[in-house]
Amino acid sequence: MLQFRWFRRLGALLAICLPALASAQYPNKPVKLIVPYPAGTAADALVRLVGDRLGAGLGQPVVIDNRPGAGGNIGAEAVAKSSKDGYTLLLATVDHASNPSLYRSAGYDLVRDFVGVATLARIPGLLVVPADSPAKNVQELVALAKARPGSLNFASGGNGSQAHFGGEMFKQLTGVDVVHVPYKGGPDMVLSLLSNQVAFAFPTFVTVLQNVQAGKMRALAVTSATRNPRLPDVPTMKEALPPGFELNAWFGILAPAGVPADVVNRLNTEINKVLNDPAIRERMQADGTAVFTSTPEEFAALMKSDTARLADIVKKSGIRID
Repeated sequence: MLQFRWFRRLGALLAICLPALASAQYPNKPVKLIVPYPAGTAADALVRLVGDRLGAGLGQPVVIDNRPGAGGNIGAEAVAKSSKDGYTLLLATVDHASNPSLYRSAGYDLVRDFVGVATLARIPGLLVVPADSPAKNVQELVALAKARPGSLNFASGGNGSQAHFGGEMFKQLTGVDVVHVPYKGGPDMVLSLLSNQVAFAFPTFVTVLQNVQAGKMRALAVTSATRNPRLPDVPTMKEALPPGFELNAWFGILAPAGVPADVVNRLNTEINKVLNDPAIRERMQADGTAVFTSTPEEFAALMKSDTARLADIVKKSGIRID
């Protein structure tokens, strides 16, 4: 009996010490970073830019694993169910905050199943209209929509996209009656604006910056909290239409809930070092992308607030993806 108790105590001690020892040696093998979008997308390009430098800082390769499908849900579910050792990470976007409300079964809960490691970037949206639109500012667009209820339409890159959320937020804020026209992606949404098939849209800044600068479409407002230095004369939605609203596409790195805190903090430190590199910041900011650093706690708060906020928009608008 005494020997049995000794083995029990030894087992309990090992259960405490072995995870701590493993995390102290982290990482001692390559780290897998799952990107739940196809290779060649903006999200993929961003994470490859950061991943190369992150691997150098960690002293182990960061292996990019593209697992697209179901709006990012397939890759997210895989990471949520992976080992809680910090060797499998997820490139997450703001879509992962809205997907659990949009899909009947997303396969994960962003707040419950993940821990925020570090944010990477934030991309605002732009409220844009065709170049020959009679609306020269946000107030004129609202007046035009109210004068012609049900006849104006807005484009998005698909149901549940950030451009769709922008249009629904605009409707809820102003009370206008406008029609949503979902396209199969960002390029088709941009073409609809250039060909004057829709009245307005809320694409991401980087999607239409060149067209705006070339005068092929007009930017009425930016959806970030502050003006963007690439288009300094374009007001924010909060300036143009108090109380306005804020809508940003964000990118960040997540780990499964339960990963040791010291591993999360090590990753956060190394990622922030990469983002604070002047060369990396210059490359990211060239197209209007804002470098976005945070602590794990700040990222957790963002995920919680955006999940609740976007769920409320989904409930009020009735958006659903089956």
